[in-house]
Amino acid sequence: MLGPAFVAAIAYVDPGNVATNTAAGSAYGNLLLWVVVLATLMAAPVQYLSARLGIVSGGSLPAYVAARSRRRVSRLAYWGQAELVAVATDVAEIVGAAVALHLLLGMPLVPAGLVAGLTAMVLLVLRDALGTRFFEVVCAGSLAVIGLCFAFGLVQVPPSPGELAEGLLPRLGGSETVLLAAGIVGATVMPHAVYLHSSLASDDRSTRERAQHEAAGVEERLRTARWDVGLAMLVAGTVNVSMLVLGAAALGGGDGDSLEAAYDALSGGLGTAAGTAFAVALLVSGLASTAVGTQAGAAIMRGLLRRRVSQLVRRAVTLVPALALLASGTEPLAVLVHSQVVLALGLPFALVPLVLASRDHRPPVSGEGVVRVVAVVAALVIALDLTLVALTVTG
Repeated sequence: MLGPAFVAAIAYVDPGNVATNTAAGSAYGNLLLWVVVLATLMAAPVQYLSARLGIVSGGSLPAYVAARSRRRVSRLAYWGQAELVAVATDVAEIVGAAVALHLLLGMPLVPAGLVAGLTAMVLLVLRDALGTRFFEVVCAGSLAVIGLCFAFGLVQVPPSPGELAEGLLPRLGGSETVLLAAGIVGATVMPHAVYLHSSLASDDRSTRERAQHEAAGVEERLRTARWDVGLAMLVAGTVNVSMLVLGAAALGGGDGDSLEAAYDALSGGLGTAAGTAFAVALLVSGLASTAVGTQAGAAIMRGLLRRRVSQLVRRAVTLVPALALLASGTEPLAVLVHSQVVLALGLPFALVPLVLASRDHRPPVSGEGVVRVVAVVAALVIALDLTLVALTVTG
């Protein structure tokens, strides 16, 4: 029964993570390393609680919100912000994959974005044809490839233990670091992954798989979910740390102010293989995460509006904003970082209902410590969001 957390974990290593982490490392060294570690530690109980909700209630978080929304207007408003989060996610993933194809093959950005969208559609078709287990294996394999690519760069420029230890001391360096910190949190504890994980643990499975899970019993499934989330978050967290550390070690001095600059700096400083590994990691993260993002959007609509829309149709529609941004000539790194800030602003709308739903749906034998931890996480995220808004308003 291992696997659902690895699907959700792909969202934790998408192009938004590559952009925010490498940009933070390039501009500020290891200053924000503690934010990456803290965000990963925050993500683990959040993802477990989402999985637990699906296992215990048999439904998803969006379905819970829909059942508790007495007015149609409030349900539509909640769906609107959730869809905005899903679109921001799609934009980051398509833009990242398009840039990677441009770096590797020299493709223009707009055609590269179309290729990325079509590849996601193929993955979704294969998932429907071959089953959930196939898609879980693809996601786990993608995590491994991304991790190996960044590990390749770190082997060539090993970080200093002293600098790593210093980076674990909580501190910031001005309003720009608050923006990056919010982007890192939004790229790590992603709202669409919270919505999706509850669906993966409940209704987003075949009849045969659902019967197998029900036969295992709630307590066994919860134990498996703890291992599943723990292993997936360990891998994703390690990859995110390696992104920032590689940015600090190899891209210092602003060489990571764009994805192309990062690629050129790695290729020039560490060799063509290092630059290629960076681009491959960006490509794999974009292609895998865009399929997961589309699946999350479908779960959101199914739960909140009780309507099923073909995931291929969703992928085609949400492809449009990403292609428009690519055609506009906007700097891709800026698009990626700001899209992750949108995710951070949308995160409380996922975390607060998750805490409330988990209190309503308690497992037969389980401590409530994890619910309290996620409540604290929600409070920290809200505080970070309010700080970001205040700094933006005051310039």
